[in-house]
Amino acid sequence: MTSTRRPSPSPRPRGLSTSPVAVIGAGAWGTALAILLSQNGRAVRLWEFYPEYAKVLASTRENPKFLPGVAIPDTIAITSDLRTATENSSIAVLAVPAQVLRSVIHPLAAGPAKPAVVITASKGIEQGSLARMSEIVQQDLGAATLVCALSGPSHAEEVGRGIPTSVVAAAKDPEVAQLAQTLFMTDRFRVYTSEDIIGVELGGALKNIIAIAAGVADGLGLGDNSKAALLTRGLAEMTRMGEACQARAATFYGLSGMGDLVVTCTSQHSRNRRVGEELGRGRRLADILNEMEMVAEGVETTRSVRQLARKHGVEMPITEQVYRILFDNATPQEALQTLMQRPRKAER
Repeated sequence: MTSTRRPSPSPRPRGLSTSPVAVIGAGAWGTALAILLSQNGRAVRLWEFYPEYAKVLASTRENPKFLPGVAIPDTIAITSDLRTATENSSIAVLAVPAQVLRSVIHPLAAGPAKPAVVITASKGIEQGSLARMSEIVQQDLGAATLVCALSGPSHAEEVGRGIPTSVVAAAKDPEVAQLAQTLFMTDRFRVYTSEDIIGVELGGALKNIIAIAAGVADGLGLGDNSKAALLTRGLAEMTRMGEACQARAATFYGLSGMGDLVVTCTSQHSRNRRVGEELGRGRRLADILNEMEMVAEGVETTRSVRQLARKHGVEMPITEQVYRILFDNATPQEALQTLMQRPRKAER
């Protein structure tokens, strides 16, 4: 019997199969992604903002500050010059903090050649504009730029060490998502595809707020019942926001929603959970952030998402209480009582 199954379309645009990949951002996640690409035989250029630290990475072939103990292959070129990193590169992977992403995009837009495909690996909502990462890319590089979001439960500390991980690559054009799948997928890093880039990006951003709340619960010494309730109601809150922004509800029950929510709310690697835990113990936000080398995206994302919720008229009680703790000097105990004493509801 002859099969009627059609072969999968080859990723477009054509001619990217051998293009060098520029990884913009040499934090833990950018370094881990560069290593994955190199393992798949890609030519990789890794861009680090600080010239002196770029020299450390290049000389030691390790990222001692952000990903210690993980070897950076010699095949990865390391530079602090953005033009050098992106020269003749049709594919750029953005792994910088969400609130600085636009400042990195500007010089790319002004350069002699824009990348044809941009894969965003940052998770957040920009302050002021309330834009998702893919929206920032297309606003600055133009609507013709093909954009894909890579998200899911993927701590760099584990990915860099080859611990089995699954993520999702989302793009409006399914062939672009397939391209990202081909670029990153290994026998230790499984990549699914999705066409719901809005839902995938929102899932990656919103779960960081719930992770701060989960950390607060840990810092207060609350129990498993509390954590389970928080994750469940947090997922409902994330889904409501997603639907208001035209995302698919089902996306939030996948890797970029529930998957990332679980790992970020429970893992010792989670910076957002750690911020919440220290807040729950009574420490000041400024002191906590001053001690951290890496960015806890959920802090600034809480500001943006609170605005987004008000813009769309979406009820987000957990986000509201995280905002009060972070920026209105509410104590964790006060925020907890406010949540527990809300009016009676039916579970939907």
